[in-house]
Amino acid sequence: MSHLDHARATRAARAENRARIEAAAARLFGERGYAATTIDDIAAAAGLSKPMLYRHFDSKKELHLELLERQRDVLTAAPPGKPLSGDGDPDSRLRAVLEAWFEQIESSPYTWRLLSAGTTGDPEVRQLHRDIQARQREAATALLRQYAPRLPDAELEPLGEALRSALHGLALWWPEHRDTPRSVLVSAMLRIVRGLVAPAGGRPATDRDRDGAPAR
Repeated sequence: MSHLDHARATRAARAENRARIEAAAARLFGERGYAATTIDDIAAAAGLSKPMLYRHFDSKKELHLELLERQRDVLTAAPPGKPLSGDGDPDSRLRAVLEAWFEQIESSPYTWRLLSAGTTGDPEVRQLHRDIQARQREAATALLRQYAPRLPDAELEPLGEALRSALHGLALWWPEHRDTPRSVLVSAMLRIVRGLVAPAGGRPATDRDRDGAPAR
């Protein structure tokens, strides 16, 4: 094997080991919480020695922060924050966005548990959790603004927080109810969004109402 081939193989092995560590840590942090998960647990779950783990991360906290920071950045491109583009009425386009969001949850079952798992009282970790919630809320608010542009500005942020909480709650609920089809969750969230944008004290808004046509 040439020196170049050896270097490439070393880099590939290192990247594979790091990915195994991160996957194991995300699962254990999500299942047990930060405090109840040890470096020994993570190394064993990754199938690596503890010294090998320390070649990638100096501490459990560094590993935890790495995972949280990555999820914070991923949220910027998460489906709920994407424009309701494409053909069809607003409900059809919203359904497509929700479908993409739950598909993402299905492919990363431990992500949302990780974001909700108990942590230490470390200020840096708490700040990251606040940042993540803020990005989730911004994405949900943007979704509501596109779906129902006539909503009062003063209500957008609290409504965005209500939508964020609903999405987050279902993301945590679904892994414990895997027999529930994705289509059921999408339909349930569509009902929630319709309810959030309904006139206060009135009946749920229809597509015609949102377009400015007189309600009947």
